[in-house]
Parts: sequence; C-alpha cells; structure tokens
Amino acid sequence: MKRVIAGLAATAALAAPSVSAADTTLNIVPWGAGEPGVPWATSPGVLPLETQARMYDRLTPLFRNVTDAELAPSADGAGYFKSEALLDQNDPSLISTETASGTVPGRSGTLTATIRRDAYGVPHVYSDSDDGVVFGAGYVTAEDRNLLLTVARDNSYAAAIDLPNVSTVDLILNLGQYRPSAAVKRFVDRTQTRALRRAGAGGRRVLRDIASFVAGANAWLAVNQPATRPLTRADIYALNAFKGQFLGEGGGQEVENALALAQFQRSLGARRGVQAYEDLRQRNDPETSHTINTRSFRYQTSVKVTGARGRVALRRGSFRPTGPPATTRARQIPARREASNALLLTGDRTVDGRPLMVAGPQLPYTYPGFTLEMGLYGPGIRARGVTSAPFPGYMLIGRTQDTAWSLTSAGVDIVDTYAERLCGGSRTRYQYRGRCRRMTTLQAGSLTRGESTVDLTERFTVHGPVIGYARDGRGRRIALSRKRASFGRDATDQLFFQKLTLGGGVKSAREFIRAAGLSPQTFNAFYVSSSEIAMVTTGRLPLRAKGVNPDLPVDGRGRFEWRGTLPLARHPQAINPSDGMLVNWNNKPARGWPAGDERWSEGSIQRNELLTGELARTAKHTPATVTAAMNAAATEDVRIVQLWPVVARVLDRGTSPSARATAMRDRLQAWHDAGGSRLDVDLDGRIDSAGAAILDEAWDGMARFAMCGRLGQAGCDALQTRINVFDQPPGGQYGGWHQYLDKDLRRLLGQRVRGALHLRYCGHGSVTACANGLWAALDAAGARLEAAQGADPALWRKTAERTSFVPLPLTEIRYTNRPSGIQQIIKYDP
Repeated sequence: MKRVIAGLAATAALAAPSVSAADTTLNIVPWGAGEPGVPWATSPGVLPLETQARMYDRLTPLFRNVTDAELAPSADGAGYFKSEALLDQNDPSLISTETASGTVPGRSGTLTATIRRDAYGVPHVYSDSDDGVVFGAGYVTAEDRNLLLTVARDNSYAAAIDLPNVSTVDLILNLGQYRPSAAVKRFVDRTQTRALRRAGAGGRRVLRDIASFVAGANAWLAVNQPATRPLTRADIYALNAFKGQFLGEGGGQEVENALALAQFQRSLGARRGVQAYEDLRQRNDPETSHTINTRSFRYQTSVKVTGARGRVALRRGSFRPTGPPATTRARQIPARREASNALLLTGDRTVDGRPLMVAGPQLPYTYPGFTLEMGLYGPGIRARGVTSAPFPGYMLIGRTQDTAWSLTSAGVDIVDTYAERLCGGSRTRYQYRGRCRRMTTLQAGSLTRGESTVDLTERFTVHGPVIGYARDGRGRRIALSRKRASFGRDATDQLFFQKLTLGGGVKSAREFIRAAGLSPQTFNAFYVSSSEIAMVTTGRLPLRAKGVNPDLPVDGRGRFEWRGTLPLARHPQAINPSDGMLVNWNNKPARGWPAGDERWSEGSIQRNELLTGELARTAKHTPATVTAAMNAAATEDVRIVQLWPVVARVLDRGTSPSARATAMRDRLQAWHDAGGSRLDVDLDGRIDSAGAAILDEAWDGMARFAMCGRLGQAGCDALQTRINVFDQPPGGQYGGWHQYLDKDLRRLLGQRVRGALHLRYCGHGSVTACANGLWAALDAAGARLEAAQGADPALWRKTAERTSFVPLPLTEIRYTNRPSGIQQIIKYDP
C-alpha cells in the first residue's frame, strides 16, 4: 500500500455521469472533511480545514435574503455551498490521489481503491469492485476520523448494552472513557451477528461489507498507527448502537414521568394532579402541527392515566438509579438532540414544476465531526453524501444519480420501563409468569470520569437491564428494567442504508418506504427524485397490551408484554401529498400519532411552523427561496414569533406598572414585527434587537408566574425535571413552557382552544390577575436591565450567542439552529 500525492493509480475508469445542467445538487458540512493532523491537509490546493464552517456561517446573516447567486456552487470556499456532484475519476477538480490496498481475513484476493480528493478534502473512492469501494471507505474513515474513532469505539459499547445512567455522546464530548469487558464485546458480537444473519441475504451482505470496511480501516492503521488495536466487527456494531442511542430512539422516561405525576398529585390532590399531568404531558394535543396533513395514523393514540392497566405508581423520592454515579457535565449536550429539519415540495409548489428538497440532520457542532463526506464509485455503487464510522461503505444522508434522502429524529416511543416485583427481601430475584427468577449478571468493565474509575456490573431481567430500584405506591421495593425494541438489533439499521447506496439505490418512493421499514431505529426519512417526494417514520414500534399507558412504568410479572410490532403500512408515510409539502423539524409526523414519553413539548406551538410560515411568504418556490425559509427560521425566536401576539393581548387586559414596562412591551412588539431574529449581523458581539435582551431576562419570571401559582413550587420543580422553562439558544428551542402559556392564555382571552387544558393556570383563571402578574414580571426584569445597562430599553442588548466546536476547537460561528451533519439542496430534472 502507498500514498500518492501526484499522479493517478491505475484502476478501472468509470464513465462520467449524465447530469442535466438544470439539476441542483449542493451541500455544506460545517466541520469539513478532516481533523487535526490529517496528512492530506497540507497538499497543494487544499483549502483550510475550517473553510466549510466559515461558508456555513456566512449564510446566517442573510436571514431570508437568499437568492440564486448564493446558491452558485463555490469551488474556492468564497461562497455559501459547494457542489455535491458525482465526479468522474478524471475530473479536474480532484487534486490529490492515494492508493489503498489490502486483504480481508478469510477471503482470497487483494482489494484496491483509489482515493482522490477535491479542494475541500472530500474523498472520492474508486474501485473496479464494490468490495474495493467499501474497503476504501474504511481506509478513509480511519484516516479522516481517527481521533473520533479513538474516543468513540470503546465508549459506544455503553450504548450497545444500555449501560444505566450513561450517555455515550456525553462520554465522547467530555472525554470520559468506558472500557468494555471481554464479556461485553462477546455479547455484542454474538447478538448483533445473529440479528444480521436472520435478516437473510441483505444481512449477509452487511456482514461482508463490515468485513471489507474493517479491513480497509485496519490497513490504514497498520501503516500509520501500528500500535493501535485493530478495529473489529463488534466495534462497528457498538458504533451503530451509539448512533441509535443518540438519534434513533424515543421513550424510556417512564420513571421520571411517574415521579412528576406523584408530585403533581401531592401538590394538587389525586384528581387534579392527574389533570395537571395530562395538561403538561400533551401526549396527543389536537392543535399541534404535523408533517403529513392529508392523512391520520393512529398508534396507541389515547391512553389513560387513571385506570391504566398494569400501571405501577412510584413513591416520591424513592428511586435510586443503578450504574455509575452521575457527574456534572462540562457541556450540556442532551442525549438526543432534536433539531434536524427537512423541507420538501412537490412540483405543484415550485417554479419549474420539479420537486425539491432542503434538508439535513442536526448534530452537535463537534470537531472532529460525527459525519464525514465521501463519494463512492464502483460497479454497483454511485453515491455521494455523508457517512459515519457505523456505516460500512453506505451513505447516511446523500444522493445517487437520480434520488436523494435525508433524516430527522422521530423520537417514537420504542423504550418501556417494567416494574419488577422482587421476591421476598431479594434485590436480584423477581417474579415473572408465576415463578421467581434470578437476574442475569454481566461484568461490564469500567468507567473513568476525571480521576475516578469504577468497575461496573450490569443486571438484566427478561425485559432488559435494571436501571434502578424504587418503592411502589404501597411502599414495596421494586426493580425497574428497560426494554428497548432495537436492543441487540442496532446493526440491522444498515439494511436500510444498504438499499439506498448499493445497486444504484432505490428507484421510487415506494421502494424507499419499503427499504425504510427494515430499520429498527426510529427516524423520519425523506426522499426526493425528479417526480416524487416522500416521507416515512421508521422503527421497530412495539404493540403494547390493551389498556397499558406506555408513558409510565408497567407491571413486569408477565401480563403486559408487547404483542409484536406495528406493520409498516400503519407507519406515518406519504408520497406526493396533495398539499404539496412535507415540512419537519422533529415535530409529529401525522395526526393521531402520540408524542414519545420524553417529549413534553408537542403542543400548539411548534418550531416547524417557523418554516411553514416562511414558506408561505412565496407562492411558487425555487431552491433559493426554500433555502431562505430554512435560514430565516434558523435564527428566529419561537417565543416572539408565535407566542408574543397572545401575550401582548393579555397584557392589554391589565395595567402597565411603569413607563419602563410600557417601553419594554413596545420593543418586544417591534422585534416581533421585524421577524424575531436573534441575529448579530454587524458582529459587535450583541444581538441587534433590544427585544432579545428583554425577553430573555423576563421569560423565566413570566413563565413561572403563569404556571407556578397553580402548581406550587414543588409542582413547578417537578415540571422542570420534564421540560425546561425554555430550551434557550444556543439550544434548539425545541421545548419550553411557551407551549402551556399559549393554550392557557388563549382560553383566558375567550378564544377557541381545541384540547383546552383541564386546569386554569395563569392568575388562577382571572385574565386581569394574569395580565398584572405578567406585567410585574416584565417590570422586574426591566429594573435589572436598567441597573446593568441604563434607563433606555431601546439601547439594551443581549450578548450574542456564539457556537464553538467541541471537543477540539475549529472556529467560532454565529448562533443558528439549522442542520449541521450535512445540509443538502437537491432538485433533479428528468
């Protein structure tokens, strides 16, 4: 094997693709292709590693003023997007060359791939065999994401075994270290291999491709880092579990929900406590927005709290988690980040009559990035997009000659918590189907955080790992175990991406939906071609026993087990919907579809309405106008754009306590009228609008006044364990109490409210009391701002949010809430 900077290694030449000049295929991947120390970064003509981050940042201040000029693909890093073209091996934009070769253990023959890079460092992998392409993809992954692999490969086993009280993404970003035992690695290899073999020919192909991919990665390591432990098949399985834990699962918050319910009942009484829980949970709010508006899909839509079959109440304060002790996180990165979005339009809504898509997954701004871009070219592979270490030569998000696809996290509930009745005084024996069973034990290895290292033992029941112990409503000690529908099947997710990548990809929206049905993980998957747009919600979705409330712990003695999985035909799905659009920002996919039990924010205000509101400004769209809608919504504050008009009407029913408070109200109105953006266009370090300073300072007091008078302080504290007062920028604005204020305040004003809250919260139902309390909270914020910044509210400013890449520095960019894993802009002509 050798590395060549100039010249072209001899491999089979591939024909140039036939692409219409009218096609639009653009992308941006802000963390770029490399990481510190990649050898190709110093090759002549290669742009600096932070180039794409600067391009990504350059678009932000344009707000909704994006034109065709900004979508001209940039070859030199001076623009906003780069081309996502499929490139012939001799394309003049490819400026360096490497040759990778090696063998796969147990397989005869040598695999060879040629890797050519463009000015952005994007590798394009060519081979005369598909096995060779996959081998080359492994080689490139080891080269371009070596640091990420070093940190992630062992930590990912924590996700594969659902190690209690551990988030793999937190370990990676905070540089913790899980060291799995040999028993853990054997368990992961055995269970995942069995699942793939049971998947038939597709599963056997995944196993073959994993072997080729791992061989390619180890070929790079053998030359460049010979002391590094070779990558294994089980490592790839574990990395797939990490992806699933981070982005592809929902549910699992039954304990937290039960404890919140117990507190509401203590604060308000049994009946009103249940009413408050149902108000705030918003499992199936009729006013929430949906991606598919032309059809309903029902999946355990209506469930009871009172009278739910098998429900096990938990005593307040009794839960004690198992696993390693929690630690204060240096960076508050949630286990699942809900910020991906997708905007797809049929030809009926576009200027030229062709469908288009602007879409991408939102990931933390990491450096090295969790995704890496590649082009892959072989006899049965022609694809480009982003992949990642779990993908054995397949595209996570990308395109083929005629189709493209993207994903957002769906958060469908595929995780339940079972309450195990313990036998006598035992902590390790539990009742199941009429007899006592002993929990199984797995010596799980060790976990290091900072200076502390702990040895780990994981216990399992028939349902899954034991996550803790608690007292039930009668005071009896119980164990709580976690059952995940994708457990032991994480790698079968690759069956979907195999279909998308190999053999020229799927050929129609219907094929795309069938392929998506192979994934056990839960995503909203999107598709575009020259004639179709489509969406489907994926996942191995459990069918629960009748009458069970899956939001709360359920009796684990055997009467309330899952009854199979939901057939694909009943998953939310649409092809060329009659309203001509599919818009998603992690909101519900369709009417009748419940929010996963951790998603206490599926009410009458949703971020995706920022996107649809921007799209509504234009009758017929182009790629530029859809990109503008995405870009404008990315800096809009959802509270001022969507909630403020209601708050303003309530304030008008009270009396302002001061001229200062009145002036603050006027500044908030002006901010709303100007679009509600949190932009710092002039880069003076401050958000341009005074309204941002006012709302951020006042919000906590206003929201707490509105809710806590009814709930009490302990009830409000319990609510905050389920949903923050606001997911403050630079967070994603996904959740917040603005959901509750909108419904409660509109009812106070006498407006029609579908799915009205059972209880009245702000001012205990008095609009005057509510208005005056909100005025007081606003004025109190004004007093603090005046003391810090002077008397004139028009001059008050909030320090602008900036985003830094972690765990290693790359560059600093403006706050924006838009896809980072890759942002694609795609429109095909026939």
